[in-house]
Amino acid sequence: MAMLLELTNKGIYCPQADVYIDPHRRVENAIITHAHSDHARPGNSHYLAHKDSEAMLRMRLGEQISLRTVAYGETFTINGVKFSLHPAGHIIGSAQIRVEFKDEVWVAAGDYKLHDDGFCPVFEHVKCNVFITESTFGLPIYKWQPQQQTMQDITAWINTNNQQQTTSVLMGYSLGKMQRLIKQLNHFDFGIYGTSDVVAVNERLREAGCDLPYVKPLKSNFVKENLKGALIFASPSGARSALFKKLENYSVGYCSGWMLHGKSKYFSDVDRGFALSDHADWDELNTAVKESGAEKIYVTHGSTTAFSKWLCDKGYDAKEIEFMKGVG
Repeated sequence: MAMLLELTNKGIYCPQADVYIDPHRRVENAIITHAHSDHARPGNSHYLAHKDSEAMLRMRLGEQISLRTVAYGETFTINGVKFSLHPAGHIIGSAQIRVEFKDEVWVAAGDYKLHDDGFCPVFEHVKCNVFITESTFGLPIYKWQPQQQTMQDITAWINTNNQQQTTSVLMGYSLGKMQRLIKQLNHFDFGIYGTSDVVAVNERLREAGCDLPYVKPLKSNFVKENLKGALIFASPSGARSALFKKLENYSVGYCSGWMLHGKSKYFSDVDRGFALSDHADWDELNTAVKESGAEKIYVTHGSTTAFSKWLCDKGYDAKEIEFMKGVG
């Protein structure tokens, strides 16, 4: 089978269309799967992404970048190659890139998850000849419990802290994890705040039309009494700022897939871990591969060796490649 997409040290490259997917180095034309910094890098001449990624891409890469946006399922052709973007379910605007040329179809899935997080569009299974999948959590030990259950666990932790007049500092990535948390945890009748980076992302997405509750910014001149028993949404960097040294009594919770099996020991300042991930777990990875109908599977980032071997043992033509990085 001809290589419609080449796996280069700059990223995934389509020579026929002269365009890269999530390039690692500066290129002329880049199609971006989503707005996380390890996939959307500065310096490219022209960008193309899903329309729901625009606000974050401009905020993070510069308001004046050359950016074309498309809707999910909208097709566009470059030098005879037909492209379309499809929901990846990872974060707002995240997309799988479908590439078709002379009846051959490749799909570069980027980062993805299959379960519905209640905020971004759910992953769409796209049939293809070749499927490029991540494997961040590509081991059988990684299986997420339903989001509703995790949110109930977080809510119970927050309520206990509130009853003890302890401030709950809930950490997660400002883009992706925080939108799920803010959307699901806005029902408390006490103060809800956010660090500056979390609030900045939240407000930019609200301005772009996303259905997200307002979160009060945590300012440097906060009144300590007002934060007793309150909830603060914070990024990992925000929670380590000098601002938190002013808090008298607080507990830190961290939301990440790495919290499932004792990974919290790597985060010395975390009191409670919650296994909540924007990536597919073991079962979801296997489902995505099966439903793609692909004859060839390329496995990127994470447990590439283990997952590709598993797929080969299951009868797939699978190969591991290492050039992409993701977050938990």
